[in-house]
Amino acid sequence: MPIMLVDSHCHLNFPDFKDDLEAVIARARGAGVQVMQTICTELEEFDEVAGIADAHEGIYCSIGVHPNESGEKMRAGVEDILLRASHPKVIGVGETGLDYHYETSSREVQQESFRIHIDAARRSGLPLIVHTREADEDTVNILSEEMKKGAFKGLIHCFTSSKYLADKSIDIGLYISLSGIISFKNAEDIRNTVKTLPMERLLVETDAPFLAPLPYRGKRNEPAYVAHTNRKLAEIKGITEEESARATTENFFKLFDKAKAPSLTLPLKGEGGEGET
Repeated sequence: MPIMLVDSHCHLNFPDFKDDLEAVIARARGAGVQVMQTICTELEEFDEVAGIADAHEGIYCSIGVHPNESGEKMRAGVEDILLRASHPKVIGVGETGLDYHYETSSREVQQESFRIHIDAARRSGLPLIVHTREADEDTVNILSEEMKKGAFKGLIHCFTSSKYLADKSIDIGLYISLSGIISFKNAEDIRNTVKTLPMERLLVETDAPFLAPLPYRGKRNEPAYVAHTNRKLAEIKGITEEESARATTENFFKLFDKAKAPSLTLPLKGEGGEGET
């Protein structure tokens, strides 16, 4: 049986892929990546993102505005998000969150946008996709406050931060998505945190075209390379690549439950065959 992998977060509409998108998708399939989620970062790109998803089986998308794009001209209201969230290929809300590194949008505007996206996730039932950079405390505080107003599901994407953020996110019910950063030589602190996290809450992603894992660091990233991140995660956890692939794939479909698993896959638990419980 082939190993099935999911790239839970990539940006297939970015200019980096405009000349060879079909080849990129084909290489992903060849590497066992049967499902990808291409992420929306501003309302104006939604039609393009959704068009890529519509044109390819096993590719889904999200709707949201990145915190760095959340200024006055780019601001999205709850209804703007909910309208697009009804699209059959939209499976997540985001990416949203807080980015205090560049602060191209003010902290106040980012926080307001973050709460709007949380409300949309709560009302739509779709998972929230959280981007957080140099904003651990505010991210945890907003997520905790909003969870008390009404439950929602979601994940911290491309985890690169503190054990505090990871533990608090797990405590309130979120998942953690890991990128190629876990393979970087200077990421020992992140790897040590990953060792402590429950496998049933972990996903893998590329964030392509960014953050290519070793041995491709410094080059354009693409969904096929999520296999290298899965291999590194298996090494960190002391399990096989197959076990890691099965767990992260199961976690993806549990969280992003609007997505449909393709038939060509390592059987998931409860679906018969190997791994049935």
